[in-house]
Amino acid sequence: MISRRDRSDAGTTPSQRDAEAGERVALRALPMRAFSQSLPMELLRAREAVMRRFRPGLRDHGVTEQQWRILRALAHSGPMEVSELADTTCLLAPSLSRILPDMEARLLIARKQVDSDLRRSSVGLERKGLRLIATHAPYSEEIYDEIARRFGEERLEQLFKLLRELGETLDGQRSAPLARRSKPKSRASGARRTR
Repeated sequence: MISRRDRSDAGTTPSQRDAEAGERVALRALPMRAFSQSLPMELLRAREAVMRRFRPGLRDHGVTEQQWRILRALAHSGPMEVSELADTTCLLAPSLSRILPDMEARLLIARKQVDSDLRRSSVGLERKGLRLIATHAPYSEEIYDEIARRFGEERLEQLFKLLRELGETLDGQRSAPLARRSKPKSRASGARRTR
């Protein structure tokens, strides 16, 4: 015996059925905020809008975004241990370990073992890396000036401040687990337990 659902699906393709199923799911009330209110997505969109301005200059110098982050961090802070560099540049350790050998081969950076612990290494800028930063810096600053003109200098400073505060607030709670939302227990059930 053919069910009513089988009869309605008889003239549709699997992809049409998938699309219809997707629409049904989308129409349900989801227990979450609208996609347009997704903080990670808004941050990604803003990052992408900013990086679209910086990428052409980086490409002209044959440097990736991640490599530029490493160069900038080392120029600002001086030599760093690999674990500290990963943390500072927001790069995962496995990614960093894939990026550093190429930068070392291009003489942008140099790695050396830490005297106190030969298992650890520190990374520092080489002259060629410093020259690359000096060459690219004026282009980079022009972009910052353009962003400040278009967005407003005060608003840009405020954005930096708010983003730092957001990061510090959330990092401060990193070790504290999020409280699970649960239904409050009725007094009767609580009373039963205490007896």
